[in-house]
Amino acid sequence: MAQAKRYRNYIGGKWVVPVGGKYSKNTNPANNALIGSFPRSDSKDINMAVASAKKAFKKWRQFPAPERAEILFTAAEMLKQKKESLARDMTREMGKVISEARGDVQEAIDMTYYIAGEGRRLFGFTTPSELRSKTMYSIRQPLGVVGVITPWNFPVAIPSWKIVPALVAGNAVVFKPATDTPLSAFNFVKIFEEAGLPAGTLNLVFGSGSTAGKALVEHRDVSLISFTGSSETGKEIAVKCALQHKRVSMEMGGKNAMIVMPDANLDLAVEGALWGAFGTTGQRCTATSRIIVHKDIAKKFTDAFCRKVKKLSLGNGLDRKTDVGPLINQKQREKVAGYVAIGKNEGAKLLCGGKIPSKQKLKKGSFFEPTIFTNVKPEMRIAQEEIFGPVVGIINAGSLDEAIKIANSTDYGLSAAIYTKNVNDAMHAVQELYTGVVYVNAPTIGAEVHLPFGGTKNTGNGHREAGHAALDVFTEWKAVYIDSSDRLQKAQIDD
Repeated sequence: MAQAKRYRNYIGGKWVVPVGGKYSKNTNPANNALIGSFPRSDSKDINMAVASAKKAFKKWRQFPAPERAEILFTAAEMLKQKKESLARDMTREMGKVISEARGDVQEAIDMTYYIAGEGRRLFGFTTPSELRSKTMYSIRQPLGVVGVITPWNFPVAIPSWKIVPALVAGNAVVFKPATDTPLSAFNFVKIFEEAGLPAGTLNLVFGSGSTAGKALVEHRDVSLISFTGSSETGKEIAVKCALQHKRVSMEMGGKNAMIVMPDANLDLAVEGALWGAFGTTGQRCTATSRIIVHKDIAKKFTDAFCRKVKKLSLGNGLDRKTDVGPLINQKQREKVAGYVAIGKNEGAKLLCGGKIPSKQKLKKGSFFEPTIFTNVKPEMRIAQEEIFGPVVGIINAGSLDEAIKIANSTDYGLSAAIYTKNVNDAMHAVQELYTGVVYVNAPTIGAEVHLPFGGTKNTGNGHREAGHAALDVFTEWKAVYIDSSDRLQKAQIDD
């Protein structure tokens, strides 16, 4: 511990030690190598950060929006310049293969450029009045202090989805990142500091969700909590926020389905399933965890898919030969192994994978073999519950309507996909799949920053991240009425 670099919280424009003086280790999930130690903050650190943000908000909200955007544009330029170092640090602490880590950073670059453009828009609208000599329009206004709580699977991209729109709208932010990926959060915030963001506008507090996160959620001066994580944790946060009439934006779990019809390009569908199920080692809220295959091509698809899966190479994400990196930690590996046991007990057939790899070079890491189950029934736990690992279940269906019914049969509604050459079937699926995102002839992963992102049912609470919709999360609407008639006029009253 003494040999590890000790990082600090960022509060009020200064890098400060945690009040309690406690730290936690951050290690590489591929080999357990020590990366550094980060503050184990408590409510006192959160109180300092919120007070700093509250003070900074008074000035930041007065900055012209285009001026705020110029700082964000500078940050985007710096993210672009430091893309490779950010990606390599991400792979070291999170495990995803380096090409995916680069994609994670690129998403933050794209988001920051895109949202910087909103600094010259932030559009309201005008509308005619029912009365004479009266002008009506609407404007957006910031909320105040925004609390941001993010997961470890996209440790640069997801913070950018929340922090950048919050800032361009004129809010101040307190950022509590996941405990498994603190280095990426440090790197991200450091860029905004160097880009010239005013002190206190963005604050970074490391620590656990049960302590630092809880304090942030319950703080009376925080106007909004923007959270990405499990549906269970999200429900707890929503209840606590409701008690304070506090706004909350949730992006939570998924149990995403990919439908494969008989007329699909089979090779393309197999490649899509491979990427959707095992990209980021299955640790995506949009991961393809169910493949619903028409019974006429089920065997052909399954055989081809299994052959491809068996060729995937596990290893350190920094190795160019690696296809699948480790899970985030040993606890997550135990969870995945537990679900494999559940699947077997439920009567699903383990087609390939399902084990902790035995190779010596993988012994120190949190690796798990890419796993396929067949003979999966829609009601099985492995077909209903989010596993968040490299496990996919194949379910057979006799028709498109049956496949859609199965796809819609979980408590989640984030992403879905269909592979078909029939435009009528594709459009029918787009209409009937009850999810926030639908792909045609592409896997369930791969959202772009300029469309709304989020889901239905237990996946979200009605808000959307990314795109223009993100601004509705981080702003309040204000309606303005200006009467220049120089006499009392009464709307909705006959005169």
